[in-house]
Amino acid sequence: MPHFHLPLQSGSDRILEIMRRRYRRDLYRTRVAQIKALLPQACIGVDVIVGFPTETEADFLDTYQFLQELDIAYLHVFTYSERANTPAMELKPAVPAAIRNRRSQMLHILSEKKKRFFYEQQVGREMTVLFENDLENGWMHGFTENYVRVQARYDPMLINELKKSASPASRLTLKPKPKKSRPGLENIAGFSEGQLKK
Repeated sequence: MPHFHLPLQSGSDRILEIMRRRYRRDLYRTRVAQIKALLPQACIGVDVIVGFPTETEADFLDTYQFLQELDIAYLHVFTYSERANTPAMELKPAVPAAIRNRRSQMLHILSEKKKRFFYEQQVGREMTVLFENDLENGWMHGFTENYVRVQARYDPMLINELKKSASPASRLTLKPKPKKSRPGLENIAGFSEGQLKK
């Protein structure tokens, strides 16, 4: 399946060293590029931590810029929280909670932009979908092989079945999150009903 989840934790080499990670950002960038070269439609998700002890504004901006430039689909953002009896507890200075929260919000916004761009790249592609047994206002949901969330009119015959998006049995809509719709992106996966949602 062309879906990868690659922990990064920080885009700052200084913070990666403090975290005792065995890689640096150049190696990470190379791995992402290799995946996308072999599988251009691959969905790549990234774990990142904000507010790790000693993280400066410059360290955070390094991380933000690095993530912005990477060809990835979304972020899993974690805000650092103290854990007793861990080496990180001894590191000073700690990042104030308000700054941690602001940095987390910035990366969540970046993640939404990344996901929207990735989903827009899937418009018009034929994809295989595995539908789940959930029902929401007459719609069911599933995921493509590259982890794009879609919805279709509820049909119990589709549950736990792999279906091509071009099948007349289902009229599909790409659906990252149940927020306000974005009109004008017609004909997703070959269906005029298709409409990308933010």
